[in-house]
Amino acid sequence: MSTAAGPAQRATGWLRGRVRRFATLWRRSLQFRTVLITLGLSSLAILVIGFTISFTVASNLFQAQVERVLASSSTAAAAAQGVLDASDAVDRATVQAVTYSAIETVIGVSGSADIALFRAPGTTPVALAPSDFLSPDLGGRISPELRELVQENPETQYWQSVELGGGDDAVPGIVVGTDLVMPGGAGRYELYIGYDLADAAQTLAFVQLTGMIGAIALIALLSAITLVVVRWVIDPILAVSATSRRLAAGDLGVRLPAKGEDELAALAESFNGMADTLQARIRELAELSVMQQRFVSDVSHELRTPLTTIRLAGEVLYAQRDEFPPATARTAELLKTQTERFENLLADLLEISRYDAGSVELETEPTNLVNLAGESIESMHSLALERGSELRLEAPGGHLDAEVDPRRIRRIVRNLIGNAIEHGEGRPIVVSVDSNATTVALSVRDYGLGMSEEAVERVFDRFWRADPSRRRTIGGTGLGLAISLEDAVAHGGTLDVWSREGRGTVFRLILPRVRDGATELIPALPLEPADPDATGPDAPGAGATVPHHARPHVTDGVVTQEARDA
Repeated sequence: MSTAAGPAQRATGWLRGRVRRFATLWRRSLQFRTVLITLGLSSLAILVIGFTISFTVASNLFQAQVERVLASSSTAAAAAQGVLDASDAVDRATVQAVTYSAIETVIGVSGSADIALFRAPGTTPVALAPSDFLSPDLGGRISPELRELVQENPETQYWQSVELGGGDDAVPGIVVGTDLVMPGGAGRYELYIGYDLADAAQTLAFVQLTGMIGAIALIALLSAITLVVVRWVIDPILAVSATSRRLAAGDLGVRLPAKGEDELAALAESFNGMADTLQARIRELAELSVMQQRFVSDVSHELRTPLTTIRLAGEVLYAQRDEFPPATARTAELLKTQTERFENLLADLLEISRYDAGSVELETEPTNLVNLAGESIESMHSLALERGSELRLEAPGGHLDAEVDPRRIRRIVRNLIGNAIEHGEGRPIVVSVDSNATTVALSVRDYGLGMSEEAVERVFDRFWRADPSRRRTIGGTGLGLAISLEDAVAHGGTLDVWSREGRGTVFRLILPRVRDGATELIPALPLEPADPDATGPDAPGAGATVPHHARPHVTDGVVTQEARDA
């Protein structure tokens, strides 16, 4: 049974493969569809016309043959009746001889040797009546209906279509029936003459074969013409498609050749005009972008000198604030804080301008992300303590080194933790690190306010805030997440976000362990947390919480927490 099923399965698989290839070609090739539709419709039209012509020719040819044989039969019957009427036979032998003479006359006049002569039923029997005559090819060919019509309507011709001969020699024919009156009172006889239509059938077959060959040739010619015309129309469209792809890829100087004054030439001219306009606009935007980058860079550099002076003066005032009145001391503290924030903003502006200019260079070295995350948590311990948030590090993986720029990755981690602290509403924050064979992943999970879908889409925009009325409380510049995204992309990685209003936010960083440009980034951590509806890591299914004042260490590949004195 399996032997029999094998070929059937292979045939079925082969057929399905051909059907899929045909469907794919039908969807993707306008040229194929046009040629196939034209070929199908042309074939249908030629088939209908061919059948109509063939039927008309066959009908007319047959009708002409019927008229010919009826005329021939009438002439032959009249000639035979003349022979019979001229005879004065009074005995059976003489009547029989005259009958044979009449039959020969019929054969000579009609040109057919297929003759039948029957005594009409109901005729009074006489001794001199000749015997019936039947040619072999007419045996069994004359139907009772035809004989009945001839018997009931003397001196009238009737005919029917028959097949003469037998086996491989059978040919179409017509049998015409009429009557004759025998001499000497022998009575009325039925006369039947068979006509061979083989010549007419050959003529019809030749006409049909010629029409079929002509139809095939016409279909082939129409297919060739359609293919040529379609290629003539499709080639410019393909050229437009290829040129559009090159234009989309950045080749702004590519254009279409415009020849002639027809619709295709108008299309090429319109496309080239659009490309010229697009190139001009992109050039203007590029120049504006360069000017903007240069302006930001120049302003940032120019502000450094006076800002350094202000910072030094502010530090002097801040160091002597205890000698000032309370209001003046508070002013000195504000001056120091805002000066530091201004310096951070300038540094971020310079950094983002380097990314815009494409002049960022990474200083990579083997780095352990678990240790880096632990250091970042330790450095932000006091800030988290002020906001009432607990920091927790979970590191089932990620202990092997990755080729990254530690300064930039540390900046990403600090930005993400700082963002979680600011929006975490004093709830715990979980930092997770894990890895697989090709990537290392780090995520920061808070259980704070969360964001709407619209806010998630814009969270990496520069200077954007989900709630404009909410003031920054930890000194952010509004560029932290934008720079973090640029840092991740510069490493060949990704920075994703998941958030749900009232349930917190997850930022996930994925980095290749080796920057070879060909590594597929397979996330080692899921983006959506296992506890999307939890309000904290102590919620059911979220696991235990490790206090923020616990310092992370790595021992034998396992992250542990050793509490230190608060």
